[in-house]
Amino acid sequence: MDAIDLMVSEHKNIKRMLKVIRSMCIKVLNNDEVDYQDFDKVIDFVRNYADKHHHAKEENILFKKMQQNLDESIAKGPVAAMFAEHDQGRFFISNLENALEKYKAGDKDSKVDIIANSICYTDLLNRHIDKEDTAIYSFAKRALSKEALEEVEQKCKEVESTAKEQKKQEKYMTLVEEFEKKYL
Repeated sequence: MDAIDLMVSEHKNIKRMLKVIRSMCIKVLNNDEVDYQDFDKVIDFVRNYADKHHHAKEENILFKKMQQNLDESIAKGPVAAMFAEHDQGRFFISNLENALEKYKAGDKDSKVDIIANSICYTDLLNRHIDKEDTAIYSFAKRALSKEALEEVEQKCKEVESTAKEQKKQEKYMTLVEEFEKKYL
């Protein structure tokens, strides 16, 4: 599987967690039983799988290569927009973390902030992933030179190798499966 196909596959894993997050929020809204510690695990998944593992490959390898090798209008347009959306996602997750801390400290009204930031994140990421899968990635495959794509491939293999040694994929795919059984 080439690096871009792997990133598409990772998007599928991330979207699985987005469905779980939405379901968790519906349970919070309906005052159903929810283990709020599970939101901490969601934050861990987002920060360490979706962001540090997946987004790092996009930002530090693929998007960087696109910025270096393609027209400036691509770097300052669609690629810059992807960076901005990653930052926006980080903002929602930070706000979610703050809302969880308030909730755990006894502020029950913070449930609305837990729901709001979780749903904003899921909506943002679903739209973001669709743009990457249907436009950004296919454009990169068409527009980057064979050599540039080979460099992206090699650097992504290195990231994957390190993650495999750390059992990162195994840890987070197990979490997704566990949460799907629990919340879907």
